[in-house]
Amino acid sequence: MAIDTSDFRNGLAFYLDGEVHQIIEFQHVKPGKGGAFVRTKLKRLRTGATVDKTFRAGEKVDPAFLEKKPYQYLYSQGTELMLMDLDTYEQIPVESSVIGDGVGYLKEEMEVLALTADGVTLGYEIPQFVELEISQTDPAFKGDTVSGGSTKPATLESGATVQVPFHISEGDVIKVDTRTGEYLERVKK
Repeated sequence: MAIDTSDFRNGLAFYLDGEVHQIIEFQHVKPGKGGAFVRTKLKRLRTGATVDKTFRAGEKVDPAFLEKKPYQYLYSQGTELMLMDLDTYEQIPVESSVIGDGVGYLKEEMEVLALTADGVTLGYEIPQFVELEISQTDPAFKGDTVSGGSTKPATLESGATVQVPFHISEGDVIKVDTRTGEYLERVKK
């Protein structure tokens, strides 16, 4: 059962050149001359690489049915992360490079989703938003904003560093977007 470009939506997964790709964003384009087409930004799930691809309107692709299986992050050992299957309690080691940049936002007992298609694990997805405590940052001083900058670096309990406003201090819990590494808001003081 093939799907065509009119069925495209963000998050849709399909096979392209023998690999599973997921749509990150897409745009239908109808120029004044010539046929319509769809511009897409795709993520190759096995490697995490992004690819720009243009499809003719009505072009068909084979859908990939992704299954998301929950795992729990237990701890890291060198470059490996230990994950536990929440159904069978089996523990599996996963290279941190497979998870990518998001590994810096993981803390113990956090849930991680394994993306599988046809019984093969293609990658792992961490939560889009996490709440983490600030473990180290410079104290705020009156008049800090006069120097021109409006943010300062802060190290999170997971080890990642993000830019936060001057009023944030050590011990605060903040919400961070793991896709961009941006501070969103203070959750608890």
